Amino acid sequence: MQPALEMDAPDEDFALWPTGTFDPYGFLVLDGRMAPQDVGSAVWRIAGSNGDVPEDGELPDPLEAFLYGLLTGEYLVAPGGFRVTDDATGAVFEPGCCNGLEEWRDWLEVTDGTGEGWFGHDPYAAAERVGDTVRLTANTKVAHSPVIEVSVDELRRLLAAAEQDLRDFVRLAGGWAERRLPGHAAAVTAALARALTLETSP
Repeated sequence: MQPALEMDAPDEDFALWPTGTFDPYGFLVLDGRMAPQDVGSAVWRIAGSNGDVPEDGELPDPLEAFLYGLLTGEYLVAPGGFRVTDDATGAVFEPGCCNGLEEWRDWLEVTDGTGEGWFGHDPYAAAERVGDTVRLTANTKVAHSPVIEVSVDELRRLLAAAEQDLRDFVRLAGGWAERRLPGHAAAVTAALARALTLETSP
């Protein structure tokens, strides 16, 4: 299980910091081992997904204008979700459209709540707890969709590891921001933690 940020088409005009090139709707795994350019890409994607401008529209500084929505938004989003790969079968459970990493705690409903979870469309990924097993269906709208079965206890362990990956990413991004965005590092780091629904403490 990996936190996966859904990327967008590359923005050739973006020049505030170095970013990589990604295909539209591809995924970038977030963890504490990312290269600096990938961290920059993740921050670009999350900040860009929360684009907003002040009511008067006056932010002449390009950096402040780009970061405005991320730093001031009440409800932040981070497109993507948790991706699960079955190493034995090769089956992959990926978040669909309209799912976000800000909603990752919905997985806790599967393990300890209603026993069900919906994770976007195209593909229509869904999880269902049946007894002590959780069935992860890659696409509920497709006959004979790949299914990954995992015990509830194992899924709890996987969720804890994925949450730690998110925390490690935020720490890594904090160091990146201190180098690239020294005047905004603390605010950007805190905003990333909010966008990923993480408490401030590790």
